[in-house]
Amino acid sequence: MNIAILGTGGVGQTLAAKLSSIGHTVTLGTRDAAATLAREDFGAWHKENSAVKVTSFAEAAAAGEIILNALAGHAVLDSLTAAGEANLSGKILIDISNPLDFSKGMPPTLFVVDTDSLAEQIQRLLPNTHVVKTLNTLSAHLMINPQSLAGGDHHLFLSGNDAGAKAAVVGYLTEWFGWTHIIDLGDITTARGTEMILAVWLRLWSALGTANFNFKIVQ
Repeated sequence: MNIAILGTGGVGQTLAAKLSSIGHTVTLGTRDAAATLAREDFGAWHKENSAVKVTSFAEAAAAGEIILNALAGHAVLDSLTAAGEANLSGKILIDISNPLDFSKGMPPTLFVVDTDSLAEQIQRLLPNTHVVKTLNTLSAHLMINPQSLAGGDHHLFLSGNDAGAKAAVVGYLTEWFGWTHIIDLGDITTARGTEMILAVWLRLWSALGTANFNFKIVQ
């Protein structure tokens, strides 16, 4: 499968390396491909993952059958606009981003909260794209390797308006990464809840001294 990942930070790199290693054609989208490749940290990573293509947002979006949004929250809407609505129309966009505001230092606050979510803003921007929110409530390492914690006995959430798109994403999460416990919260407005979980997640990270944890729902 041709998979486009928008964003070249740690989350984008982790997802790209995993998906490439299991046989997918992966393209990383960035604002300036030459500048990204010139970054010392990214250049070192790309030497070990040379099969991953690095190109513009628009070229990556056009090439991808499935799009993963791994951008920093503040850059999402402008970057998706640069990717081009036509290149994203009719496709599934898996939204992993969070609306974190670091302008006042740590811990960050949320620049969208309560009555809206970043996922909803993306869906409004791209009405013909099937936005599915997931993977935003845990660290990149656990996104791709849930079995490394409690044998995978913990939960992932997803939100979206299109039932078929959500079913497809559940299949991808199971096939690509080995997820077995996934809760469909409902339509895209339910992403407000998972984005606001970050306020708790960040405090847990500080209290525990590690990001190697996740939520388990017990009934």
